[in-house]
Amino acid sequence: MIDMNDTGAGATLERAGEPRRFDTPSGRRPQDWQAPLAFAAAGDREVDRIARLVEEGERITPSDALILHERADLLTLGRLADLVRQRKHPSGIATYIVDRNINPTNVCLTDCGFCAFYRSPGDVEAYVLSRDEIYGKVEELSALGGRQVLMQGGHHPRVLSDWWGELISDLAERFPKVNSHALSAPEIDHFSQYEKRPVEDVIRDLKEAGLGSVPGAGAEMLVERVRKIIAPKKTTTDRWLDVHQKIHEAGLRSSATMMFGHVETAAERVEHLLRVRDLQDETGGFTAFISWTCQPDGVPEEQDYPEKATPAVYLRVQALSRIFLDNVENIQTSYVTQGMKMGQMSLRFGANDFGGTMIEENVVSAAGCFNLESVQKVEHLIETAGFTPRQRNSWYGIVDERADQPAFPANREEAEVKR
Repeated sequence: MIDMNDTGAGATLERAGEPRRFDTPSGRRPQDWQAPLAFAAAGDREVDRIARLVEEGERITPSDALILHERADLLTLGRLADLVRQRKHPSGIATYIVDRNINPTNVCLTDCGFCAFYRSPGDVEAYVLSRDEIYGKVEELSALGGRQVLMQGGHHPRVLSDWWGELISDLAERFPKVNSHALSAPEIDHFSQYEKRPVEDVIRDLKEAGLGSVPGAGAEMLVERVRKIIAPKKTTTDRWLDVHQKIHEAGLRSSATMMFGHVETAAERVEHLLRVRDLQDETGGFTAFISWTCQPDGVPEEQDYPEKATPAVYLRVQALSRIFLDNVENIQTSYVTQGMKMGQMSLRFGANDFGGTMIEENVVSAAGCFNLESVQKVEHLIETAGFTPRQRNSWYGIVDERADQPAFPANREEAEVKR
């Protein structure tokens, strides 16, 4: 564990006559923390020492990461993150994928206070899409040359692994070039619990049905203090990591994510990164890391959440993730939550991937955040940031017709985790 005493960037909310529900260990409020400015950070010996480690390609410790978070100015973090990005991706290519997000159901039992998308069973707005509706959406994606359908629902009490397996199998047969990048560790754990069978068996059956890869959703913050506040009914930290370990052991790749800017401290952000790095050391199964800020507008417990984190905080955390996660090849921006211009800027703060064009997106849109754009706009922003845009698949193989060599990995089998 990292010492969390007196670390800033936490969130504590106070209102007259109400208990402070989102206390941090230090008791600080968001406005108590100020990002260090360049002139104030200049000459900081510890920051300079850690910067030299990064420049020399050495791994930094969690304590080093916390010092960078708290004491390095933003431009220093950006310079170091860009250096790591160049080291890992010297070609100057920035990738993206043509994909679509489909949420087959919005029914969920976990009642997360930060989610504006879910509905409880029996709610008048609850839905489960028909197979024909889903087929139609994927057919539109396939006609546009799409390579990935990202499908997630909620923790539905009756839409379980057999339903999903049949869907994934049907899609694989109808649209063989479109990978099902589907479900999440909490959803897979939900299947295991409701069906009373080992999670390994659930993963095996989904893989046999054609599941190609698994998103990193549901991680939120991999710190139990935080999870007990924002997602008390959701899979625990250890269980989220265990499910991803079993996904990797089954040969499947997955991504890792972090939603920040709510009740966590700076040290807890670092703790989250450490848990991801440790598992990646063990399995090597994560393709990418994606972080985004909490979108509090319109969520069920909006009154309890702090204001949305600033773009500077987003860049700070993304840059730190690129520096710290030395064993994760790809950092993906979150333009859907941050906007296109910020997505472009993040390419100089460690990101090498612009994410998906997302013909459809529902979850963050439900919180009033809607930043979807065309392939042409994505490519323009990548080019004007000084990079070469190339389309990829779910496993970060280049599938662009402008590429000078065949895609590798081109499919799930070529991307298989082998340890």
